[in-house]
Amino acid sequence: MTGTGYTWLLPVLVLLPLAGALVLLAVPLLSDRLAAWIGTAIGGVTLLLSLLAAFVTWDRGFGRMQLQARTDWISALGLEASLGLDGVSTPLVLLTALLAVLTCLHLTRAEPDRLLVVCVLTVTGGAIATFTALDLLLFFVAFETVLIPMWFVIGVWGDGRQEGQPANAAARFVLYTAAGSAVMLLGIILVITRTGTSDITELIQRGGAGLSATTQTVAAVLIVIGLAVKTPMWPLHTWLPPAHTIAPTTGSVLLAGVLLKLGTYGLVRVAVPILPAGMANVAPWLGGFAVTGIVWAGLACLVERDLKRLVALSSVAHMGFVLLGVASMTPTGLQGALFANIAHGVVSALLFFVVGALKDRQHSSDLQQLGPGLRDRMPRLGWLLTFGAVAGLGLPGLAVFWGELLAVAGAWQSSGLGMLNRPFAVIAAAGTVIAAAYWLRVLRVLWQGRPEPGQGPDATRHETVTMMPLVLATVGLGLVPGPLLGATAGVVRLLLPGGGAVP
Repeated sequence: MTGTGYTWLLPVLVLLPLAGALVLLAVPLLSDRLAAWIGTAIGGVTLLLSLLAAFVTWDRGFGRMQLQARTDWISALGLEASLGLDGVSTPLVLLTALLAVLTCLHLTRAEPDRLLVVCVLTVTGGAIATFTALDLLLFFVAFETVLIPMWFVIGVWGDGRQEGQPANAAARFVLYTAAGSAVMLLGIILVITRTGTSDITELIQRGGAGLSATTQTVAAVLIVIGLAVKTPMWPLHTWLPPAHTIAPTTGSVLLAGVLLKLGTYGLVRVAVPILPAGMANVAPWLGGFAVTGIVWAGLACLVERDLKRLVALSSVAHMGFVLLGVASMTPTGLQGALFANIAHGVVSALLFFVVGALKDRQHSSDLQQLGPGLRDRMPRLGWLLTFGAVAGLGLPGLAVFWGELLAVAGAWQSSGLGMLNRPFAVIAAAGTVIAAAYWLRVLRVLWQGRPEPGQGPDATRHETVTMMPLVLATVGLGLVPGPLLGATAGVVRLLLPGGGAVP
């Protein structure tokens, strides 16, 4: 298979969920449950098309951009709407499509809402557009398209509506993300005005040529700060725990599995290859903030009493490993960052599904309210929580392990981090010990002990079916990491300055 004739795939992948959202929005006579099933079907077709696109891209080689589709966008400015797929974007498109199916399937039983399904499909289309955009301005527009429906998900369907908590969490989310987007846009405009092009492919080929080291550094600082808000990087993370705590299960899954990936993807796709000299200056700072976030979030999890907030804080720690891998500016570290990015999306989505199911039964996510004896009261949910916890602490043989290992190894061998490379690696490795401590604390509180009677039924068959693909993906990525690492290996060297020849 050569891939000829498949250039329609990427436009359809972007437009199908967006068109589905418009149809559901325009036909108010549809029942909420039917809308959820329609959303599941659209997500399923999107996932199948994503698998086809991944197969075609694999057949032609992940190391270069495939399935490119270009059309005039704003002719007066000479802008094109161009899309493409390679080893960096393909796994993220697959993850986004999978989570679209699972969240819509979840909504078919969990108090479905037609407008919430519209938001899920809009996030899906916007995220796929972001991950495949080959124009800086199109990347920015698609990036912002994802943020708008997430604001509604948190503010409209969040918990604690009578106390006004969703409005406060949504307002903080908007303020942080809008400020980050404004800063990032300044950096993008600086790159475009100094190079005369917004074509990402051309800019990557130039590798910073035509941009002075000072210009690259200023642009890198602006773009990294903007993307770090979405990642989220300590200390710009404070919008995340309230958003996760208040958001419905669907919102938390999308936040962790899709939204956070936009920031790290932008770092790898835009900042690293287009501004290599600037990133060389920014990298030690980025690494410092990354390891600080790993330790700080881990210590916060040790004393956190709300399980949902704990999972949210653990995301700050996990994404710290992604940032450390990027900051290393080595092939090993960058591959670790890309692997950890996908692994976190899978494991955190599973954990938020489990915590959401527990919260629905107990009407609380407080560890004391959830109570002891989970293995006896709700054995299926107890085992799913235990699986997610041991995956989250980086147990070998499960997905998170490989990304964190490679990120630490990349930091250890990095010359870009200077004399701080090995101290950063040691601190990050200590963060895995802290992760083991806080997850074992959770299991000690919930897993063992005498159960209190009458605290809700176990996971339904529908809930189990919804979560099982994430369990299988966690095991698959842990036992067979080769395909994902192979997909990113070639393109990583193209993105790094000098082909990553100098660690």
